[in-house]
Amino acid sequence: MSQLGKQSVQFEKPVYINGSASIVGTKEGEGPLGLLFDMVGEDDMFGAQSWEEAESSLQKDAVHMALGKAGRRAEEMRYIFAGDLLGQSIASSFGLMNYEIPMFGVYGACSTCGESISLGSLAIVGGFADNVVCVTSSHFASAEKEFRFPLGYGNQRPLSATWTVTGSGAFVLGKYKEEKTRAEIVGITTGKIVDYGLKDSMNMGPCMAPAAASTIAQHFEDFGSVPEDYDKIITGDLGTVGQRVLLDLLRDKGYDISAQHMDCGIEIYDADSQDTHAGGSGCGCSAVTLSAYVLKQLEEGNWKKVLFVPTGALLSKTSYNEGQSVPGIAHGLVLVSPK
Repeated sequence: MSQLGKQSVQFEKPVYINGSASIVGTKEGEGPLGLLFDMVGEDDMFGAQSWEEAESSLQKDAVHMALGKAGRRAEEMRYIFAGDLLGQSIASSFGLMNYEIPMFGVYGACSTCGESISLGSLAIVGGFADNVVCVTSSHFASAEKEFRFPLGYGNQRPLSATWTVTGSGAFVLGKYKEEKTRAEIVGITTGKIVDYGLKDSMNMGPCMAPAAASTIAQHFEDFGSVPEDYDKIITGDLGTVGQRVLLDLLRDKGYDISAQHMDCGIEIYDADSQDTHAGGSGCGCSAVTLSAYVLKQLEEGNWKKVLFVPTGALLSKTSYNEGQSVPGIAHGLVLVSPK
């Protein structure tokens, strides 16, 4: 393992994604990626009594499915890295307690998937674990209640708003390559908090785009790479508005990623038929898209190398109500095909 530049680490030996699972709600199942998800709920309550309990159920089932696909038991996991959008990360704590796996709770807003996999990878590369599991989730209804308005209020959403994905993605990381390995993690670029002073929580794409631009540009500098080195450069949930901001900011820095860029929030919904405005967001957005779509392309060798950069808006209902701005953060993972 070697440190590169200001914010990156390159692994001398890869960390392997040996299993993953994606579980989503009904709306996500109706989208363009619907047939790729491992499970689509019949309704968004998932048999629970509350939205928060439903989200906990998502995490519990995603971990169970990922472990099964990797051929592993919970007892073989040294650590679990988990997070969500709710206060005190209750979706993770209530959903995962019965696994009795030593747990690190993480919070990077919608970038939590990248953060948890980065930390899990560092634990393995550092010799502190042979196998870990990383999981995150979001739920449209629980997030609306946490950050905006309860569904019964019936508020209107502006066209710049994104739709919080109902879903959970779980990933089993291992020290050794196996027959079921889906992708290899060969490096990370950890993002820093970037704040351009924007305050509109209904337009989070532009709030997060500066952080994505910062991480991607720093990644190129640290690794000595250029956009053409990657089949895809994938952000988490900037949506259509944030995508335009990202491309402009990176052009100002001397990088044109328009040919390689893909955004999970744009891919997961059909903008014409699903009325999701700017696209998708939430901790589950990048996680389920990574598991269902991105890893499939790497696993099959259709893509050889991607830069995966989930993005997060670091606001809370308290900071928003006190008139604070919406800082962003983005974490980068370098993923290569196991073929």
